Amino acid sequence: MRFACAASALSIYLVLSTTVLAAPVIHVNQVAFDARGPKMALLQTDAPIADAAMAAIVDSASSAVVESVTLGAAMTNTDWAPGKSFYRGDFSSLQKAGTYRFRATVAGAMVSSEPFQIAESALVSLTFPSIVAYYKNQRATSPEETAADQAVLLNDGSKRVDMRGGWCDASGDVSKYFSHLAYSNFIGPQQTPMVTWELTDSVERIPGVLTANNVKDAYEAEALWGADYLYRALSPEGYFYMVVFSFFSQNAGDRKVVGLLANSQTNNKWQATFRAGGGMAIAALARIARWKKNGTAFTSDNYLDGAKRAFAHLLVNNTKYIDDGKENVIDDFCALMAGTELWITTDDAMYRDEARKRMANLAGRMTPAGYFRADDAMRPFWHAADAGLPIVALVRYLDKETDPARRATALDTIKKALDYELAVTDNVSNPYGYARQSFVYQGAVKDGFFVPQDNETGWWWQGENARLASLAAAAILGGRLVYPAQNGWGVKDSLAAFASQQLSWILGSNPYDVCFMDGFGKTNPPKITSNFGHGSSKGGISNGITGRKGAGDGSGIDYRTSDGGNEWRWIEQWIPHAGWFVTAASAMAQNVATPGVDGGAPEPDASGAGGASSTGAGGSAGTSTGTAGSAVTTGGMAGTSAGSAGGAGPSTTGSGGSVTGTAAGGSSGAASAGSSGGCGCVVGRDAGRAAPWLAFAIGVLAIRRRRAKRGC
Repeated sequence: MRFACAASALSIYLVLSTTVLAAPVIHVNQVAFDARGPKMALLQTDAPIADAAMAAIVDSASSAVVESVTLGAAMTNTDWAPGKSFYRGDFSSLQKAGTYRFRATVAGAMVSSEPFQIAESALVSLTFPSIVAYYKNQRATSPEETAADQAVLLNDGSKRVDMRGGWCDASGDVSKYFSHLAYSNFIGPQQTPMVTWELTDSVERIPGVLTANNVKDAYEAEALWGADYLYRALSPEGYFYMVVFSFFSQNAGDRKVVGLLANSQTNNKWQATFRAGGGMAIAALARIARWKKNGTAFTSDNYLDGAKRAFAHLLVNNTKYIDDGKENVIDDFCALMAGTELWITTDDAMYRDEARKRMANLAGRMTPAGYFRADDAMRPFWHAADAGLPIVALVRYLDKETDPARRATALDTIKKALDYELAVTDNVSNPYGYARQSFVYQGAVKDGFFVPQDNETGWWWQGENARLASLAAAAILGGRLVYPAQNGWGVKDSLAAFASQQLSWILGSNPYDVCFMDGFGKTNPPKITSNFGHGSSKGGISNGITGRKGAGDGSGIDYRTSDGGNEWRWIEQWIPHAGWFVTAASAMAQNVATPGVDGGAPEPDASGAGGASSTGAGGSAGTSTGTAGSAVTTGGMAGTSAGSAGGAGPSTTGSGGSVTGTAAGGSSGAASAGSSGGCGCVVGRDAGRAAPWLAFAIGVLAIRRRRAKRGC
C-alpha cells in the first residue's frame, strides 16, 4: 500500500564510485519511520566500493539538495550473503513529513527503494487501525465456534466447560492458547494473555495518539474482549484452562480442552502455570480491572477477583502443574508481572512481597555474560517470541517500587541485560542490526542470529518477528530508565537504533525485501485461509525469516513460501507478532519530551484508570556508569530517576481454503489446491513427525499430514 502525504516527496540520492557493480540492492523499511526516531537504509553491492561514498538528500521533484549524508564503512555477512558488501545510510536527521525513496546510482545505473513515509507517530498512524482490525478478525465468533465453545469437552471426558470468546491463534490454526509449548518447559510463548496485556498497555501508554487516530475505543474494546476470555477460562478451582485445541478439524465440535504435546498429542495437564500463560493472564486481568470498565460478559470486579484467585492458586500449585516440576526463569518474570500488576492495582503488601521476591529471583539469574540463566545450571534464556519480556517485566515493576536498594538491583539488571543485547548483536559484522542471542548447542553456549532448530520442543522453530519486536520494546522502555538521553525517543542512540532496526526488518529491511505485515509494503507473504472464515488478514504479521532449514544451530538463513506444507514456519500470521509490535511502536510514539502528553508513562486518566505513580527514587546505585538525569517511567506520569545507569512462489493449502499472494521475488499468483485437509491452512508442518489422517475436499480423497501444534 502506498500513502500520500501533504509534504513534498523527497528522495535520497546516492552518488557512488564509478566501479562497475552488478545489481545493487537497497533494503529499507517499506512502511514508515517515526519522525523523532532513527532512520536507516542499507545499500548492498556485489563488490566493495573503492572510494568513499557520499549521499545527498534531495527533493525528488526539484532535485534540490536538503542535506548530505556519509555512508558507513563496508560491512559483510558471510553466512547470509558471501561476497556482498553492505553500506548503511543514516538519515535520522530528516524529520520533515513526506514520502521518500532511497535511491542510489552505481556506475551509471540507478536503483531505488520502495517508498516509505516519515511522520510523527507514523507507525501508529499507518498500521494500528489495521492491527486492531486484524485482532477483531481473529475473534472466535463464527456461528460454528460459538456453538461449540459453549460446552467444550475436557480431554479426560469428565465434563464440558464454557470457553467462548478469545482469538484464533494463527492464520492457519483456529485453536486458542494461553501457551502451546508448555511441555518444553523453556520455550513456551505467552499468547492470548500477552496480547491482552499489550493492548491494555497501549491504551494506557499513548491514549492521545490513539484518540488522534480514531482507534482508542477499538483498542479498549479488543483488550476487554481478551480479558473476558481470560476470566471465562478461569476454572472453579482457580487455574486457567490452557488450551482449546481444534485438532485441525473442520468440525468445531471436535475441540477439547487439553494439555498439548508434540505431534498434536495431548494429555490432561491443561492447567496454565505461571510460565504457561497463567502469570500474564493474572497480570492482564489485574491491570485492565483498574479501568473500571466492563466487557461484553464480565465486569472489572470480576477481572480483579479472577486475578486474585488465580494468583493465590498458583502460589500453592504452580510446581505441581509444571511438566518438569521445577520453576525456571519464565515463571520468575511472568509471576513478577502478575505480582506487580496486582500490587499496583490493590497496593496490598502481599503482592508487593511476591513481586519483590520474583524481582530478586530474576536479578539472581543474571550471568556475567549479561544474559539470564534459564535453569539452575548453564542454559541461557533465549526465546523465539518473548525475549524482551524479562526487561519489560522489570520496567513495569519499577513503576511501583520506591525502595532505593531494590530499585538499584532492578535497574542494574536491566542495564546488564541491555548491554548484553547490544554486545551480542554487534560482536560480528551485522549489516541489518538483527538482534542475536545465546543458546546451548551440543553442550556448549553459542551465539547466533536465529533460534536453534534442535531444541527442547523436538520440532518447533519458526520466524522470530515477535522476538524482534519484544526486544525493540525492551530497548526503548528499559533504556529510558538506565540510558536516558535528550533525543526523540528518550534513550541513547545505540539502543534507539537497535530498536528501529528490529521493526524495520519486520517491515521490509531484510535480505528478502519482504514486508511481513500484511497489506503494507511491496511484497507480503502469501495468504492462508483457514476454517470458519479465518485466515491471513491486513495488519497481521507473519512468522518471518529463520536459519537455514535443517541447521540444528539455526545458522544460515531461509525464507520459503512453499515447503511441502511446512511453509507455515515462515508465512503464517501469529497473534504474538502483532502484539509485541504494538508494544514497541507505542513506546516509540510516546512524547518523552512533553510529560503528561502521552509522555513518559501511561497517563493516569487513560481509560478512566488510575495510573501507577513512580517516584523514580533510588536510581541505579552500584552500576558501572552513573549518568544522573531525567528518566521516564511506564506506570504513572513521567518521573525523575536520580543516578540512572548511563553508560518463489505461493504456498499450497489444504482443501478448506487457498493460498494467494505475492512471492518474495515479486510475482503475484495463486497456488493450486494442495492435498485435501481438514482445514484450509498449510498442510504437513513436519513430514517427518506427521501422522496421516483422511479428509474429503471437493469430492477428492487425499492424505493429509497432521501437524504438530499450531497448523495442519
